Amino acid sequence: MARTQETFNKKEKEKKRLKKRQDKMEKQQERKANSKKGMGLEHELSYVDENGNVSSTPPDPKRVISIKKEDILLGARKHEPAEKMDSVRKGKVTFFNESKGYGFIKDLQSQESIFVHANGLDKLVKENDKVTFEVERGKKGMVAKNVVITN
Repeated sequence: MARTQETFNKKEKEKKRLKKRQDKMEKQQERKANSKKGMGLEHELSYVDENGNVSSTPPDPKRVISIKKEDILLGARKHEPAEKMDSVRKGKVTFFNESKGYGFIKDLQSQESIFVHANGLDKLVKENDKVTFEVERGKKGMVAKNVVITN
């Protein structure tokens, strides 16, 4: 008698293939059932209330505010300093490297550390010297200029 060509391993592979195909068909039918296609635009809209919160319900028509498109400003607001500081500031030298010609001054009013270069000095300063100075914007931040030692 001749043996059948189907072995146990072939039968198992066939079962796995059929199971995989069946799982794939079930997933496809589930996707079709849960599809949001054709639900309309209403489902995809969101609204912003008067407090700026996003909600799914439309606003009350009586409370709607219309805004002209010319009144809308795009981009970042220009930074305005909270308080105008004096053009001449007072500070204390916290670090100064004489060989390299740079250091830092701690502003007594704002407590920020400001870079100072030897080019901005009247005469060389040392650590813990009290100074008056002006500030200007440099490439990497604020830079002290017109630095004068005070007693």
